Parts: sequence; structure tokens; C-alpha cells
Amino acid sequence: MAAVKVVDYDRDWPQMFQRLREQIWPSLRDAAVAIEHVGSTSITGMAAKPVIDVDIVIASGANRPVVRGHLQTLGYKHRGNLGIDDREAFAPTNDQPPHHLYVCLQNSLALRNHIAVRDYLRTHRSQAMAYSTLKKRLAERFPNERARYIEGKTDFILSILEQCGFSAEELDSIRRSNQILPSTCVRNWLTN
Repeated sequence: MAAVKVVDYDRDWPQMFQRLREQIWPSLRDAAVAIEHVGSTSITGMAAKPVIDVDIVIASGANRPVVRGHLQTLGYKHRGNLGIDDREAFAPTNDQPPHHLYVCLQNSLALRNHIAVRDYLRTHRSQAMAYSTLKKRLAERFPNERARYIEGKTDFILSILEQCGFSAEELDSIRRSNQILPSTCVRNWLTN
């Protein structure tokens, strides 16, 4: 399993996302409604793992097979939902910039979570810097324990989502996903 590595903001991250978008969008524009840059690399000035997070948004689950086929044609390997409802993960080929690619159902909890955290941190600079500090500290403390790193970030993320109006039930679902993901799915995602 790869070590947890958090680095200072890289001004190339937005351009890396744009290049990925330009490679993917022409094949998907008839089946998807948007491609979103999410995660810490999408927030100017924020420290992050040097991996671009990309959410492809689809309007209906009926579009999943079409999108899956197009992504496989582009060289992506379907990884399943990795324990997250209404979200499918895809592994890129090795010749692309490091990134995680997800296909998310429009208005799903998984997508709303990603967008809410991104938009909140983009407009609350002090919170973005506090989150950067937390992530660096956790990466230093748990460089080989991804589950502990994720667990250490969970309360901070949930506090943001609570401020964004997520219900107690939604917050509990996200907390459970963060507990399930490291022990069962991330291991498979990172080692294959």
C-alpha cells in the first residue's frame, strides 16, 4: 500500500484537471451532464495528496452502462462502487496524471458531499488552511495507515457538511462510509 503523502498546493493541479477533462468529455458529453474537479486539489492554496479527484455526473443510473463502456474504451478499469452508493470508481491507466475518477448520480449523497466540501472550503479560507494543517499532521503521524489518516479527517469534514445543511442521517451515512472504505475498499483500490 502506498504511503499517505500530503504536499503543498501545486499551481498545475487545475491544468491537470483540465487536460483530463479534455480527454474524457468528448466521449461522455452525450451521456453525462458535467465533469467536476473535487477534492483538495480543486481548492486554491490547499495542501493535498497529489492526486486529482474527478467526478463525472450522470442524470440517471440508466446512463451507467454507456459511461462505463466509454471509459473502458479510454483505458479505465471499472472498480465498482467501493462501498459508496450511487458512485462508481474507475482506475486510470498508468500513463495518465495520478487521479481518481468517479461516476456519480446527480443529486446523490456522494456527489453532494464532494461538491459541498469543495465549495465551502473555496469560500472559507481559514477553514481550508486549518484542513491543510490537519491533513499534513495526519500524514506525518500515520504515513502507512491510510485508515487512520481518513478517520482523523472525518470529524472535520462532517462539521463542514453539518454547516452546509446535511441531515443527521446523511452525516451518519458518510461517517459509516469513511469507516468501511479504509478497511475493505481502499486496500483493493491502491494495490491493483
